[in-house]
Amino acid sequence: MPMRTPLPCLVGAAVVSTAIGCGPTAPAEWTIGPRPLESPAGANSSEPQLSVSDRGVLLSWIERVGTTTTLKFSERTTSGWTTPVAAAAGPDWFLSYADVPSVQRMANGTLVAQFLPTTDDLTEAYDLLISYSSDEGKTWAMPFMPHHDGTKTQHGFASMFDMQGGGLGLVWLDGRNSEFTDDPESGTMMLRFASFDTNWKQTADVEIDHRVCECCQTTAVATADGVLTAFRDRDANEVRDIGVSRLESGSWTPTTLVSQDDWMIDACPVNGPMLSARGRDVAAAWFTVKDDLGQAYVAFSGDAGRNWDEPIRVDDAGSLGRVDVDLLDDGSALVSWVEYDQGASDFKVRRVEKTGARSAAIAVAGVSGGRASGFPKMARRGNELTFAWSGSATPEGDAQGSLQVFTATATLP
Repeated sequence: MPMRTPLPCLVGAAVVSTAIGCGPTAPAEWTIGPRPLESPAGANSSEPQLSVSDRGVLLSWIERVGTTTTLKFSERTTSGWTTPVAAAAGPDWFLSYADVPSVQRMANGTLVAQFLPTTDDLTEAYDLLISYSSDEGKTWAMPFMPHHDGTKTQHGFASMFDMQGGGLGLVWLDGRNSEFTDDPESGTMMLRFASFDTNWKQTADVEIDHRVCECCQTTAVATADGVLTAFRDRDANEVRDIGVSRLESGSWTPTTLVSQDDWMIDACPVNGPMLSARGRDVAAAWFTVKDDLGQAYVAFSGDAGRNWDEPIRVDDAGSLGRVDVDLLDDGSALVSWVEYDQGASDFKVRRVEKTGARSAAIAVAGVSGGRASGFPKMARRGNELTFAWSGSATPEGDAQGSLQVFTATATLP
């Protein structure tokens, strides 16, 4: 599998918050004007993640001081960002612009963190550790692993979610079948699932798909018909299209494709899909390459991911992918991606209808076209939309070295 080199240096992160509303069927007009807010993060911060709960939008990120990495988080409330809290720290974490530690709040209010301590530098092997806090981050449980294979291989790209009836579920990429000798590109990667009940007793540790892309992000959402996960599949001919599986009656369904793009590539593109769901309605966003041009797409499903409508392209000239998606109340979706055109790259967002109608693309900020910008994130709570990304919040994309916060107001017809 492809080597995944940690970032040689840490860059800043940026956040944009914007108020939005739901307009008529055709999303013809939508404009935002970002303006800065006070940042909740310190210096040398990067790798932001966003999640949403009844408390608000939760932003997590890492900060580096010397050789120590600390995972921190803050929540956005009506009075602003809460005081940052440290969830975990260590000197030996695996750091990557693509595989990112995170904190999120469960439905019962418990905070859960996942992070990645290195087990072998040569083969880029690391474990997936989980911890939780029931007292708002004052104390954290002893970290534990959802995997028990005991191999020094890669375990990461985790997506966490609430299980129906309570407890934690997660999916991750698991490299226990990797046949490492002196070649770290050998072997296969699988997708696995684990669950824990409300007393944190592990109740499942099973394989979902035996052969998936080695280093593309996973995603998972709760639908009315069970949890749906999406990932980049990998067949024997190196076709790496987006696959989905659904947890039904305790078992995962066989992998099916969102779209048969037939993208054949003998390497990991490090570019995973994203999902958003409301009831049985689901939107999926992803990156692929057609005619040697990177493109970003969104597709809708009305039956919890069993069947998908025709893909709708969201970029205008070309894309680096790094997508995110949020399904709105009216069934349309907000999709974000990194646009790449004539050497310039911009973090953009637009509203897309199931009919294929698209609003004008809005540039949130100029970002680095390399690893420095990381994977921009988007989260919505009520009529406020928050964006986060690594690097600068300036249109020129100059690195700032700390997390920047912006806000904006969006006007929809």
